[in-house]
Amino acid sequence: MAKATRSDLLTRAYHDPKNYPYGFSRSGDFSISEAKALSHYGTLINALLSGSLNPENDEDFNLIAVASGQKEPANTTEKAWVKYMARIGRPRTASIYGKRANVEDNDEDSVSLGADEDIDIDTNEE
Repeated sequence: MAKATRSDLLTRAYHDPKNYPYGFSRSGDFSISEAKALSHYGTLINALLSGSLNPENDEDFNLIAVASGQKEPANTTEKAWVKYMARIGRPRTASIYGKRANVEDNDEDSVSLGADEDIDIDTNEE
């Protein structure tokens, strides 16, 4: 299989169906210009970071430096990529219908019985 070039990667739209199944523009996380930048440059940035494409110019080196945290983002594409990485790396919150809150058993009001303890109930009525 032929190795993809920079121009080939720029013609491919970037999609992340796992984290953004309806697209970047419909997620509400990104502005219109950020969503367009992610779709246009995302495949290129992903290839540069994975090492499947070697950087060719200063723009590629800047993208790598920003994505690795060595440099502050300067343009919309770099800002969108940093924002995207922060969004997919955030912890997921539990649904109000899903997980229950953990309750500690060390409350003073609660009574715990051991395995060998029995409860005696007096049923004699006088």
